[in-house]
Amino acid sequence: QVLVTESGGGSVQPGGSRTLSCTGSRNTIADSAVGWFRQKPGKEREGVATIDTNPRLTYVTTDLKERFRISRDNERNTVLLRMNDLNPDDTAIYYCAVRTRGFWYSLDRADYDYWGQGTQVTVSS
Repeated sequence: QVLVTESGGGSVQPGGSRTLSCTGSRNTIADSAVGWFRQKPGKEREGVATIDTNPRLTYVTTDLKERFRISRDNERNTVLLRMNDLNPDDTAIYYCAVRTRGFWYSLDRADYDYWGQGTQVTVSS
C-alpha cells in the first residue's frame, strides 16, 4: 500500500509564506509525478500544481503561478509547494497525490491515486 503524507500547514498572516511538503512510503514520491490540490470551505477540491518525474516539467494554475511554486527533492522523497503572498482566499485543506495516468500537466483528479489526508492552511490576521 502506498502512503502519502502532507505536512507544513498552519496559520499564517496575509502576505506571508508557507512551504508544504509531500512525502510517501518507500520512494513513491521520488519516482512519481505528484500534484497538489486544495479544498476551500464549502467548495470542491481544485488543482493547484503538478510536477512530473522530470523536475523541469511543472505546471501551476494560471491564477496561482505568480505566487506558488512546486519543486521536488528526490533525496528526501519529497515534493514541495512554496506559497508566497498568501491571502485569506488561500485558506483551504491542501492535499497531495500521486498521478498514475494522464498527461504530465494534468490536474484532473481522476488521473491521481494515493491521496494524503491533507494539511490545513489558514490565512488570517
